[in-house]
Amino acid sequence: MTYHPKSDFIKVMIERGFLADCTDYQGLDEALMQGVVPAYIGFDATAKSLHVGSLIQIMMLRWLQKTGHKPITLMGGGTTKVGDPSFRADERPLLTADQIDDNIAGIKQVFAKYVSYGDAPNDALMLNNAEWLDHLNYLDFLRDIGRHFSVNRMLSFESVKSRLDREQSLSFLEFNYMILQAYDFMELNRRYGCLLQMGGSDQWGNIVNGIDLTRRVIDNEVYGLTSPLLTTSDGKKMGKSQNGAIWLNAEMCAPYEFWQFWRNTTDADVGRFLKLYTELPLDECARLAALEGSDINHAKIVLANEVTTLCHGADAAAAAEATAREVFEKGGVGDDLPTLSLSAAEIGDGISIVQLIVKSGLAKSGKEAKRLIQENGAKMNDAPLTDAGLMIDSGALSSPIKLSAGKKRHALVQLDG
Repeated sequence: MTYHPKSDFIKVMIERGFLADCTDYQGLDEALMQGVVPAYIGFDATAKSLHVGSLIQIMMLRWLQKTGHKPITLMGGGTTKVGDPSFRADERPLLTADQIDDNIAGIKQVFAKYVSYGDAPNDALMLNNAEWLDHLNYLDFLRDIGRHFSVNRMLSFESVKSRLDREQSLSFLEFNYMILQAYDFMELNRRYGCLLQMGGSDQWGNIVNGIDLTRRVIDNEVYGLTSPLLTTSDGKKMGKSQNGAIWLNAEMCAPYEFWQFWRNTTDADVGRFLKLYTELPLDECARLAALEGSDINHAKIVLANEVTTLCHGADAAAAAEATAREVFEKGGVGDDLPTLSLSAAEIGDGISIVQLIVKSGLAKSGKEAKRLIQENGAKMNDAPLTDAGLMIDSGALSSPIKLSAGKKRHALVQLDG
């Protein structure tokens, strides 16, 4: 990109790798230089927590506030009732209003760790689009808003086109989603002076729609900025691990597991992740990324500590590092490992090692656990497990057992009481 920005926010976005595209670099840059710019990102409430895949957007809101502007975290209480079809192969399951409210309550806990809410000019705002979407009159909405949308143009957007090209059904309900998202941007501009919508690059079409609608209906100039859709260097979608999504709420993903996810970053991703997910100075990110051989592990520990400190606090990061050191360096049993507690009644005359591996979360099924044992990937108290038929009784659990799957995943099994 040849444009040289003046504003701190766009400089940070470019230098740290957050920027994929912008609808008007110069216009947005000038607006950012003139005063506090309110900017939003929308988050649909499809689960009780956001996961690591949303962290790039959350960090963008954090940098926005750190550079003097006003983040708006928009909860999709209304749009979640429809479901975003962008780049999905199927329709999202519809949630009830109570499920959506529960999910919003869970997601709100995450934002407070990254941005500060309050009444100062650049304090963050937490809003819910149900506030204006729930009470729309359908006929008025069609007449006032629907007439500004060309179906031909909507069909040309990549998110819709890819679904139709694969001959996968796109319901009329989902087709309305982009109109509602465009309407959100206009309402946020009208009610709160919001000048910028940010999102992943898969949201480009939806963002452009909102800019057009705001100009056509209330004749205001607004902007869009997108981040790259992140995949890890081995092509996997960011935020997923062998055990599923890495959630940002501690009750859905223990801080130790969260720390471990970052510690397991591949060598090729360390530099990029340090710039995106930590606030370390760029020269320090470059220094750590340049480490080679076993020294790169130091960079991964720094990454894990920095990201975990932001999400769960410095104490949780220190505890996770101490546990990891105990487990990996000393072969000991850490206090912070995922722990499975069983009662004597649950164990009865004995429980199979395969069941223990599944119950402790180290394998998803008995079949996977057996394969792990056959391929010499399972250990008990650091000794290889060879017998898939091994039975464990209460006596064997008089002290906790450490189970391991591969080199990096561990769990404790202990007797209740």
